[in-house]
Amino acid sequence: MALGRTWAVTLSGIGGQLVEVEADVGRGLPGVSIVGMPDKAVLQSRDRMRAAVINTGLTWPAGKVVLSLSPAALPKRGSGFDLPLAIGALIASGELPSGCFEGTLLVGELALDGRVKPVRGVLPAVLAARDAGLGRAVVPAANLAEARLVTGIDTAGAESLGMIAAWSRGMGGLVTDAPEPPGGRPEDGSDLAEVHGQDDCRRAVEVAAAGGHAVLLRGAPGTGKTMLARRLPGLLPDLGERESLEATAIHSVMGRLPDHDPLLRRPPFVAPHHTASTAALVGGGTNIARPGAATLAHRGVLFLDECAEFSGRVLDCLRTPMEDGEVRIARRDGVSVFPARFQLVMAANDCPCGSARPADCSCTADARRRYGRSLTGPLRDRVDISARTLPLGSGLFAVGEGEDSAAVRARVATARAAAAERWADCPGATSARANADVPGRVLRTVRGLDPRALRPLNRALAHGVLSPRGVDRCLRLAWTIADLNGAGIPGEPHVAEALVLRGED
Repeated sequence: MALGRTWAVTLSGIGGQLVEVEADVGRGLPGVSIVGMPDKAVLQSRDRMRAAVINTGLTWPAGKVVLSLSPAALPKRGSGFDLPLAIGALIASGELPSGCFEGTLLVGELALDGRVKPVRGVLPAVLAARDAGLGRAVVPAANLAEARLVTGIDTAGAESLGMIAAWSRGMGGLVTDAPEPPGGRPEDGSDLAEVHGQDDCRRAVEVAAAGGHAVLLRGAPGTGKTMLARRLPGLLPDLGERESLEATAIHSVMGRLPDHDPLLRRPPFVAPHHTASTAALVGGGTNIARPGAATLAHRGVLFLDECAEFSGRVLDCLRTPMEDGEVRIARRDGVSVFPARFQLVMAANDCPCGSARPADCSCTADARRRYGRSLTGPLRDRVDISARTLPLGSGLFAVGEGEDSAAVRARVATARAAAAERWADCPGATSARANADVPGRVLRTVRGLDPRALRPLNRALAHGVLSPRGVDRCLRLAWTIADLNGAGIPGEPHVAEALVLRGED
């Protein structure tokens, strides 16, 4: 019998690695043996693919079938191996010709009747195949729109194993038409104009959007903290091509992509519940490290509502991702690295009872102190903006007086464009997308920076009000405020406002 060879991809973290599938049909008792560190889902494909082949009308090999997954030392995971394993066995037995499958990636789960079912992680799988030099990818028809996001490789969809068999024999074709994604900017119906009053907090959210800064909103319940946070993504610009593919690949691995429009064009908004564990927030797992909410929010917004209710140990896990833009999880077999460059937004009440007036608060001093203990000093030091929502009076009925999201978004886009142009040619900051990404040493050494504007920061540093990290973050804020105001270099008023926004006035 001839040796059958196909190509598959195994997912590791949010990336893929090419796997060579070899099939051999020899003498011996009928059976299927899969070698090369398969997980349970891959091992169970023995029964799925045999039933799918027989129910399709094809002939399953009568001898001993050995399926080898190479590299052998790499763990293989997922039901997407069903299709390449079945095709490899049919090629080895002579049931299907091998010519059509040379240099072709196969991805798909097989139903018992031969249907090819959609799987997770098609986008990173096709990306890995293209980078490895393969020229074609055959994926489930339901995943074709996702696979088409990758350029430089031919993609086609398959609805059933019978369709692939007919195509390989020259008696039919595969699915080549994917639904066109809807055009235009998707809107969720929320607008900043719906937030009445709270001028200081609206300004804080605008500065945060313009510079990519982390925000903490505090105040009484019902004063607009969550409304402001949920309207922040609407002020951000669309994702670029590279950022869009990064975010889409993450959501593909997690099975979060919509069927009608798989490409994420807008910054994702992720809001985990306050009971989330460390693994749910930053990623983890017992045997296989999986991404958490911080990675799902990559290139978008991570919103922690009622952040004082989160465990302090869980919140402190965000400190390193906020600085490095990635999550590193150590396990026995190595370290998994997940991207996590998100914009953190937190909201909290002042005390457990959440009374709007201090006179009505029934909490003891110890209860109030314990309530805010989860927001540790090191984490607060990494939050650029601290703003407080105030109880509203008659301002609730001031309909139409506040700016809408479109007007604010235009100013944010202008400020971001100015920052991008400034840092594009600046050594050490060429990869920065916003002021919040620029290293502090670069901010402090920009030519033309007025020493008089830095006097408030020097005084705060000398009196211990600000840490060196806090000085850098205030300077980032000052640059963002200057960009919003159309100034080329931060002046003393911009630095003063930055201190106010940070809560160090």
